[in-house]
Amino acid sequence: MCYGNQRSLSPDPLTSSGNRRSPVINALVVEDLRGRLAETEARLERARAREAELSRRLEEMKRFMSVMEILETYLKRRFREQQEQVQQLFASIQRI
Repeated sequence: MCYGNQRSLSPDPLTSSGNRRSPVINALVVEDLRGRLAETEARLERARAREAELSRRLEEMKRFMSVMEILETYLKRRFREQQEQVQQLFASIQRI
């Protein structure tokens, strides 16, 4: 099965017959592994940066929601107060 650009870590079929790999092949394998490690580290760094950005945005959204909830509470209270004032005004007019 193929899983993207992942390479197998199993031994090379050409060298699995008991022969030792040459130093050149070993150096190539080491370089390949170093390159893959560098790619993985770069992806990890990008993922961490993305996570930090998303965390920052989440905190901003939480603060925004808190402000909106405070405003909503204030506006509901003011609306009720004004409703009461209007009702009192109508009640006083009806008495006249």
